[in-house]
Amino acid sequence: MISLNFKASLDFLGAPVYNAFLERSLKAFDTLVSGSGAGNDFLGWLNLPSDMLNSSILAEIEEVKERWYKMGVDTVVSIGIGGSYLGAAAAIKALSPSFHKEGTPEEPEVLFAGNNLSEDYLYELLEYIKEKNVGVVVISKSGTTTEPAVTFRILKSYMEQRYGLERAKELIVAITDARKGALKGLSEKMGYKTFVIPDNVGGRFSVLTPVGLLPIALAGFDIKRMLEGAADMQRACAIREADNGAIQYAAVRNALYSCGKKIEILANYNPKLQLFGEWWKQLYGESEGKEGKGIFPAAVSNTTDLHSMGQYNQQAERNLMEVVLNVRETEHTVTIESSKDDSDGLNYLAGRRVEEVNANAFEGTLMAHVDGLVPNTVIEIDHLDEYSLGELFYFFEFACGVSGYLLGVNPFDQPGVEFYKKNMFKLLGKPGYQK
Repeated sequence: MISLNFKASLDFLGAPVYNAFLERSLKAFDTLVSGSGAGNDFLGWLNLPSDMLNSSILAEIEEVKERWYKMGVDTVVSIGIGGSYLGAAAAIKALSPSFHKEGTPEEPEVLFAGNNLSEDYLYELLEYIKEKNVGVVVISKSGTTTEPAVTFRILKSYMEQRYGLERAKELIVAITDARKGALKGLSEKMGYKTFVIPDNVGGRFSVLTPVGLLPIALAGFDIKRMLEGAADMQRACAIREADNGAIQYAAVRNALYSCGKKIEILANYNPKLQLFGEWWKQLYGESEGKEGKGIFPAAVSNTTDLHSMGQYNQQAERNLMEVVLNVRETEHTVTIESSKDDSDGLNYLAGRRVEEVNANAFEGTLMAHVDGLVPNTVIEIDHLDEYSLGELFYFFEFACGVSGYLLGVNPFDQPGVEFYKKNMFKLLGKPGYQK
């Protein structure tokens, strides 16, 4: 189970302020679990881990994986944007070796597309897969979201021209709405294998549905173990008590927000967690940034970003709070050797592990930031594995639901994202949109 240390944040807040927000957080918890708040038609993720473990979907995912393996698929293109991309990408990045293709060596390489409108990116993707045996996963509830729709139109044509209609339909899987939408209709017409995006699960909460699970499984990782970690966290988060970590996290961040801490930084000391920060940014930014409210979510990867953002974090405007995501144990061991001339002055570190240096950088930075009036919360996991990632995904989702209600917004809608789309459609001359 993950561990949480709020001491540096609580020392900043003081007991009266924290206790007041803890009471409010408990009430927000009640709103969430009772389903009585705004957006309550999008609470399907609450029991999702345990529901998924008891469903037939894992077997269906395994069937696709085995079928594609027999067909010689060595490269999968997963098409999606936002929540249809970030969760899977974060998990695969976190679990993959740093200097091999992402995924396990024996399984297909999973590439991501449909998350941008870069012509160069798409061209280079098409060039890259020319010599590969390709499968395509397209993820969209509607099938009309511009970025994935454009990408899938091009990839669909590529697959049909390269493999022929019959083989192409065996190499395309759609994850979409159960009943309606352009992609649902096309899938039925073409005979694609389909998985359902539940109606009551929004995109940024969908990593533990087939949206995230299928690409993660195709990359060679144990999605059952990930769901087990999430299910254990589901049970922990469901307990209404003051030491529930999700309730505490929601209380702390909102209390700090009330004290002028408008920006929350998620920091890690393992580069494999970089994309997890991107997933977290969408989860909190899209859930809370509305009605003129919301903590701005940012992410850094240390120690790298200590040499770019460290100065700002230490001495800029004191509107920052920080959450450090730390992994206690490494998978490998590298020891610093002694040097005869000691020209770099590092012999004092001889015989010590690199991770010891990294851990002390973490502790030293934490102390400096706290001294610099940046309240810190530390969230730790023992290992960077499927189980721990499942825990983290669900923990942050649940805490986000509580935090959104505490803030006084609907955490499950995103009305603001439509404004840029309307302007883009007008500029492109889409029928029904007037310039």
